[in-house]
Amino acid sequence: MAAHRKPKQRPYTGSAARTAATLAFAGAATAAVMPGPAHADPQRTPARIRAEVDRLHHDAEIATEQYNGAKEQATAAADALDTLRDEAARRTERLNASRDALGSFAAAQYRTGGLDPSVQLALSSDPDQYLERASYVDRIGDRRAAEIDEVERQVAGIAQLRSRAKDKLAALTARQAELKKHKATIRTKLADAQRLLATLSPAERAAYEGSDGAHSAGRADRGTGRGPAPAPGSRAAEAVAFAYGALGKPYVWGATGPSSFDCSGLTQAAWRSAGVALPRTTYTQINAGQHISRSELAPGDLVFFYSGISHVGLYIGNGQMIHAPRPGAPVRIAPIDQMPFAGATRVA
Repeated sequence: MAAHRKPKQRPYTGSAARTAATLAFAGAATAAVMPGPAHADPQRTPARIRAEVDRLHHDAEIATEQYNGAKEQATAAADALDTLRDEAARRTERLNASRDALGSFAAAQYRTGGLDPSVQLALSSDPDQYLERASYVDRIGDRRAAEIDEVERQVAGIAQLRSRAKDKLAALTARQAELKKHKATIRTKLADAQRLLATLSPAERAAYEGSDGAHSAGRADRGTGRGPAPAPGSRAAEAVAFAYGALGKPYVWGATGPSSFDCSGLTQAAWRSAGVALPRTTYTQINAGQHISRSELAPGDLVFFYSGISHVGLYIGNGQMIHAPRPGAPVRIAPIDQMPFAGATRVA
């Protein structure tokens, strides 16, 4: 995701410089944050710190989905590369066998003055048998020519396979470089968020951890006074049941279960339990079914958030979803209106 350009700063000094740096920090949505040691800053209120931490977690989630996409592509490239290499090895074995056969034929020609013993035996001084023997020799020659042509085709085919394998290796290398970049971004954003959270008091931090209005895993949906809404089909019901079973499990970026999840990993695992294969990332899951309006939502639907489609949850009815929010916040139930709604998809 492209970083926003920071506004130019005047060459302040002393406390004015610290104030200016704080304001620039608050306005940089995707820039790396490098706060100093944990201490009380009169210019950085708890509300501002929470907003900054939210932005960092959002940036980390965007990078996580990019990481997930690059990982999926790397896995596919690695599998394709293995397949091409295996096929090249099998074809090389067949090529070697064909070459061995031709080599034996050539050696026999050399030992017998240019003719295979079988050809010599086919020749006879008997005029009555000459045409029959000559025809046999022609067939032998045709077969050898065909074998040579086949060897040439095998050589060309193997060269093509190796070229495709080279391309796949290049693609794999590029995806691995992307993985490294996104992983570094995620770790930096999360470390910065943790340093900011450390500047809050224990009470303020506890308030932040519960600030999304989510229910605890133990209370589940009972806190609303309305039980879970019925799912429209058996598969949707299975996906919802899986999500309820995941309540309380930790958020871990890149995780798809069973002991931890990120947001798209949770929805993928939930629908996988119902026998439906979803793609890995939020921005591919949104196109994995029928797009529906917010008013059409039913339990089991996927709900997406933010303009970049960087977060997803599983709708469970009554305006609520189960989702994996962020590091430090386990899988939980939350209202779907707590984040900017971007769309919904009905999987099955």
